[in-house]
Order: sequence, then C-alpha cells, then structure tokens
Amino acid sequence: MSKSVKISLIGFLFLVLILIRYLASHYLYDPFIQYFRHDYLSKPMPEFNSWKLFFNMLIRYSANALVSLLIIKIAFNKDYLMHFAIKFYVLAFLFLSFAFFVILNGGLKEGYMMAYFIRRLIIHPVFILVLL
Repeated sequence: MSKSVKISLIGFLFLVLILIRYLASHYLYDPFIQYFRHDYLSKPMPEFNSWKLFFNMLIRYSANALVSLLIIKIAFNKDYLMHFAIKFYVLAFLFLSFAFFVILNGGLKEGYMMAYFIRRLIIHPVFILVLL
C-alpha cells in the first residue's frame, strides 16, 4: 500500500472517530454528558441506570477501539503491535469501567474530577494518540 493511500485511509478513519463522537452523544445513553458540561459542583449527581450506562459506554468504547485498531493496523501493519493494542484496549476498558463505577456507586466521594477524567478516557478515543 502506498504512503499516500495509507495517509488518506488514516485521515478518513479519524473522520470516522469524529462521526462516532457526534452520533454517540446523540443516540447513546449517558446522563453525565449534561452533568459534567455544566455546574456539576453545585448539582447533585444525576440518577442513572448502571447497566444501561455500562452497556452504552461499552458500545462507544468498542466503536472507538475498532477504528483505532484499524488506524494502528494501517499505520504499522505488524501483528505483534495489533496483539498488544487489542490487549491494551481490553484491559484499559476493564480497569477504567471498574474504577468509574466504583466512584459512581460511592456517590463521587473520591472527587468529581477523577470520575470526569476516567469517563473521558472511556468515551473518547484518547488511547490512539498514546499508541501511535
């Protein structure tokens, strides 16, 4: 595959990541979007359905991870890097989602910012920047 085709495909996949962000914020369940967007320090934590939130976060994370893995595959085309990236994405989701729900079920006593940043790592494709 030529370098210009690779760059074009990677650029297109980054546009797909932007599309995922737009669609997910409109169609997936996340009561914390508005909560963290506005004055969350003075408002009580919103009511949420844990299973529905987890499932919707898993959908969004999986979509971002699949596109990110395609970017890594196109950029490097090395099997051992793909195996590492897959393991990284799976372990990161397990660890981050566990930490996020522990903090939420504790009523955000550990702090609002910790929950905010963990949630952002789950729902946004930040890890592609680290892995590239």
